[in-house]
Amino acid sequence: MRVGALAAAGGYRVERFDTISSTNDLAMARGRAGDAGRLWIVADAQTGGRGRLGRTWVSPPGNLFASLLLIDPAPVARAPELGFVTGVALSNALTRVAPSAAISLKWPNDALLDGAKLSGVLLEATTTPEGRLACVIGIGVNCVAHPDGLPYRATDLAAAGFVVARDDLFAALADEMARALALWDAGAGFADIRLAWLSRAAALGHRIDVAIGDRLISGVFRTIDERGRLALSTDSGDIHIDAGDVLLPSLSPPRAGGEKGNN
Repeated sequence: MRVGALAAAGGYRVERFDTISSTNDLAMARGRAGDAGRLWIVADAQTGGRGRLGRTWVSPPGNLFASLLLIDPAPVARAPELGFVTGVALSNALTRVAPSAAISLKWPNDALLDGAKLSGVLLEATTTPEGRLACVIGIGVNCVAHPDGLPYRATDLAAAGFVVARDDLFAALADEMARALALWDAGAGFADIRLAWLSRAAALGHRIDVAIGDRLISGVFRTIDERGRLALSTDSGDIHIDAGDVLLPSLSPPRAGGEKGNN
C-alpha cells in the first residue's frame, strides 16, 4: 500500500497491518513514542475500532480504516478545525474514485452518500515526550459493507453501485489530505476550508434537529461560523453550537423497527 504521489512528495508515510485493535490507538502510541508525524496507519481489519462519543466502529475486512498522525499541525485552539479539513479531503477523495457519487458532509464530521452514512471521522490528541501536540485523525469508510441495525440509514460504496478498491481510495485520500492541510495552513486558511466544507454541507438552509445530551434543539441550519460552530436559527433566536449530534430526516430509517446500533 502506498500514499499518492502528492502525499509522498510531502513526506507522508504509511504503515499497513492485517489486523490491529485500533488504527487511532496505534497512531497515538507512535506519537507518544516520538514519531515525527505525517504517518498513516492503515489496517485491513480492526478488533477495537471506535467512533465519536465512545461508540463502536464496526470494522470488517474490505472497508478502509486509516489514521493520520500529525505533530504540531497548528496551535491547540485551532486543532478542532482538522475535522473540517478532513471532511473536505474525504469528500474530494470520494469524488475522485466515484465521480458520480452524491457525497455530502454532515456536521461535524460524517460523509454521506445519497443521504446515508458512508464514513466517520474521529479526532484525538496526545502529547509527545517533548511536550509537542500530537493529533490523530481516524477515518473509516464503508467500501464493501456497512452495519445493519443502526438508528439511521447507512450504506457502502459497493451497495450503491460503486466498485472502488480500498487501496485506490486510500491513495486518493492521502493526496487530498495533503492538499487540504496545505490549504488550511495551520489555521491561516480556515476561511477557504470553511467555504469548501459548506459547498458539500448536508441540509444547509433546512430545518434539522441537534441532540446535545438529553436536549433536542430544532432550527434552520444557516452556516458554520468562523470557529466551525453550527449556526442554527431557532424559534427563540439564533444560536451557535460547539458540539452535538445532527439528526437529519434523510438519515431516518425507512420504517419503524428498522436499524439499530452505534457505528
